[in-house]
Amino acid sequence: MISYLIRKLFYGLAVMLGVVLVVFFLFNILPVDPARMTQGQRADVQSLQAVRKEFGLDKPKPVQFLYYINDLSPIGIHLNTTEEQQRYHYIKLFAVSDAKVLGLKWPYLRRSYQTRKDVASLLLEVIPNTMVLATTAMIFAIVIGVFLGVLSAVHKDTWIDKLAIGFSTLGISAPAFFAGIIIAWIFGFELSKYTGLNMSGSLYSYDPFRGEVMTLKNLVLPMITLGLRPLAIIVQLTRNAMLDVLGQDYIRTAKAKGLSNNTIIYKHALKNALNPVITAIANWFASLLAGSFFVEYIFGYNGLGKATVDALEMSDFPVVMGSILFIAFIFVVISILVDIIYVWIDPRVKLS
Repeated sequence: MISYLIRKLFYGLAVMLGVVLVVFFLFNILPVDPARMTQGQRADVQSLQAVRKEFGLDKPKPVQFLYYINDLSPIGIHLNTTEEQQRYHYIKLFAVSDAKVLGLKWPYLRRSYQTRKDVASLLLEVIPNTMVLATTAMIFAIVIGVFLGVLSAVHKDTWIDKLAIGFSTLGISAPAFFAGIIIAWIFGFELSKYTGLNMSGSLYSYDPFRGEVMTLKNLVLPMITLGLRPLAIIVQLTRNAMLDVLGQDYIRTAKAKGLSNNTIIYKHALKNALNPVITAIANWFASLLAGSFFVEYIFGYNGLGKATVDALEMSDFPVVMGSILFIAFIFVVISILVDIIYVWIDPRVKLS
């Protein structure tokens, strides 16, 4: 298991390096001048040169990439100055030269072009909101999806089964941005006086008397929109897995022993049918973080997706790059965890 884990970590690191390479050169070959975007079209040459020097944009692209790798690496070479230490928050390991040291630090995502704030601090302000949205959407999808999948399998070829299949097919076919617009219009506008829900709003809102308060009703429509597609997938996976398990010999043996249907379904059949469902759930959770971009923008939900789209509109590339790297990191971590959990749940899976 240790060698298997090390091998997976190595693959994950290789994937992250590939993502860093693609992201850096993708946002550095665009015909956009960040200095011009921050200073305006009438900025003088001296101001533009000062901004380019501040963000390291005056160096050749290969040199910029090496500096970017050094910033992202947990172990990097930095100047032995107070200003450099305050920026990177590194722990000195040993001196490389009189002026430089090898330091241990968290990956540094640089600063926003627009606000001059650390990208990490900007993302940390909105990531919790996106995590809450993705988690609640996943819980919603799991609870409803597994229930409908089991119900569909137990009542195979009945109207219940056909209704569940039709619902799951509709959920898979509807893109999140299209479903979000329809759901926002119907439940947040046309039926707003009955549902009490709004077309837009974030998890936290400002109250003049209580300050910043959590507004859970603003979570309902984005949660349903984001969870609709994984719910549909889970329904079909659970149904197919349950139908396969219900035809096994040990299920017939359990029935012959006189065990109740609920015991057979939920204690024996469902447990063994969850392997493909668990894999889908883990993979979909990472996808929800990426898929939340359009959903958050549609509902005006202040999360990672909306912050990234806003930054992209202003050509604030460090924020966009940091957001993409965070999503890629989550995908890699969850992929490794899924492989480990899958091996742990099903011993028949080989460590290869």
